Amino acid sequence: MSLFRIMDVAGTGLAAQTVRLNLVASNLANAETVSSSVERTYRARHPVFAAVLGDELAEPAASAGVQVLEVVESARPLQAEYRPEHPLADSEGYIYRPNVNVVEELANMISASRSYETNLEVISTSKQLLQRTLSLGQ
Repeated sequence: MSLFRIMDVAGTGLAAQTVRLNLVASNLANAETVSSSVERTYRARHPVFAAVLGDELAEPAASAGVQVLEVVESARPLQAEYRPEHPLADSEGYIYRPNVNVVEELANMISASRSYETNLEVISTSKQLLQRTLSLGQ
């Protein structure tokens, strides 16, 4: 595998972790919202990743890395809270809160951030190796 392909793989990792960080930010931003109906209540969203395996013998060489297949909504149940005095309460006096687990989202944020940093380090190291290789001929 060439160093350029290594950068391509790390680039796909950066893109995937960017999607993950954006979804975590969206989930955290909506964690405390309320709604008057189950249908309109925000649901936590999470990315589904898939490995993309390259074929070394393919011409031109197929790409490898990771891709985001889809973004799925969490199946965890919503939180119904009895608050008849709330302006958004439904006819039965309930408001609905999202199924966002803030602690889980913070852990996802740390994990995605570290994965992003690791991919940046791979690109930086590959760049240094290419520069050193080029300087050997001088």
